[in-house]
Order: sequence, then structure tokens, then C-alpha cells
Amino acid sequence: MKDIRAKILSNKKISHAYYKMALDAPYIARTALPGQFVQIKCSDSLEPLLRRPFSIYSVNGNIEILYEIVGRGTEILSNKKRGDKIDVLGPLGNGFTLPRTTNSEPRAIIIAGGVGVAPLVYLAGELAKKHIKTIVLIGAKTKDLILCEKDFKKAAHEVYVSTDDGTYGSQGFVSKLFHNILKTTESRFDTVVYVCGPHGMLRCIAEICQERNFECQVSLEERMACGIGVCLGCVVKTKSGNKLACKDGPVFNSSELLW
Repeated sequence: MKDIRAKILSNKKISHAYYKMALDAPYIARTALPGQFVQIKCSDSLEPLLRRPFSIYSVNGNIEILYEIVGRGTEILSNKKRGDKIDVLGPLGNGFTLPRTTNSEPRAIIIAGGVGVAPLVYLAGELAKKHIKTIVLIGAKTKDLILCEKDFKKAAHEVYVSTDDGTYGSQGFVSKLFHNILKTTESRFDTVVYVCGPHGMLRCIAEICQERNFECQVSLEERMACGIGVCLGCVVKTKSGNKLACKDGPVFNSSELLW
């Protein structure tokens, strides 16, 4: 973990209120794992005071983050220009664990809800490097809110989309799509499920995985102030007691959580 002054390489609006920012942060790029995050100081002034957490979206010598304008901090960030510099702390947290390939033929299923795609594109790329068969399911309320489909298609064997209103892909929640995919895919694989999105979606996917005896790793979207376990503001209830999303997570095994 380092606190660095990173130069912005690009900051592009990709859809609706979503932006993708590339940062010159070679140390973070060398040491980051899928599922980890960075804390960014959005302004050089005292307002906003706290840094904002962002999942590491991709790594290619530099790092990229994907973010949505939801408040003052991200609004300031969206106005940053190429060549500007910002303070970036990272990499932080514990990320995803990739399937072992020694004694079995693993299959990965990635499930992303809304902006939950953010930590999963990097993961898909790492799974591809290990030649692990990967299926990606993307869910959103409507067609305009589907993110990163093209990026996933570069890495995954199969990509499926669902929208709540049926404007693109299958109609219904992504959990329904998950059920349908399981009916039509081979069962000979040892399956690991990776998921990020709204809390209700995570719980639903975790229940399906428990029924199927699948390993399920969830990335929690919790509010984080410090990002390093000092403020104790991101408590997660688990079967072994309270833990912190920033320090012990943000990735947890779903069977460990008290939903």
C-alpha cells in the first residue's frame, strides 16, 4: 500500500452518469489483485474531507477505475482533466481468490449487478489468463444502465445480459438469469461464483449457490471512510464476529456472512 500522487491519463464519460478514469499508478498496477480498491482524494481542498473508495477496474501498466456520479466527491472527480494529479492510496483490502486448477476443471461464473461490474472486469481478465472457462451475467434495471458488456466479451467465453424491464437481453432479475443458465450448462465443472452488486441481489445469489454447493465470493459495496480499518465505519456481520469491509474484505465468502 502506498499513497501516491497519480497523473490522470484519461477521464471519459461512458454512459449516463458513469465515467472511466485511467491513472498513472505503476506501483498499484504491479501489486493490485482483482477485487482490491483504492481510496482517492477527489479535491486538493478540504471539501470533501474524506477520500472515496473505488474498485480497481482494470490493470495494464496503469490502473482504471469506473465510477458513477452520486455526490459531491464524484462530481468533482468527473470534472478532472487529462494531466491533472490526484492523491491515490492503494491497493487496499482483500480481493478475489482464483480457482485452483491442479486436480479439477474449474468453471467461473461472474455475476454483476449495476455498477457492481467495477471489480469484476479485472477479475475476468485474470481468469482468462489462466484459461478458466468463464461465464458472465450482467444485470441492470434497463438497457441504458448495462455497463462493460464489450469488456467482458474480450475475456469471457459467454456473456449474458438481463434487464428488469426487458429492454435488453432477458427480462427479469439477474438471479432469474442465473437459474436459467444453470439449467442449460454442463454440471461436470467445479463452479466458483463471483458476484458484486446490490445487497438483495448478493443474498439471492448466495442462497442459490448454497443450494448447489457452489463456492460463492461476494464483493460488498459498503461505505468506507478511511479504507484501512481505523475508523471502524464499515462493519460487516459474519459468523465469526464483526469484521471490516475495508480491511477484511471487501471480498468475503458468502457462507461466512450473516445476511
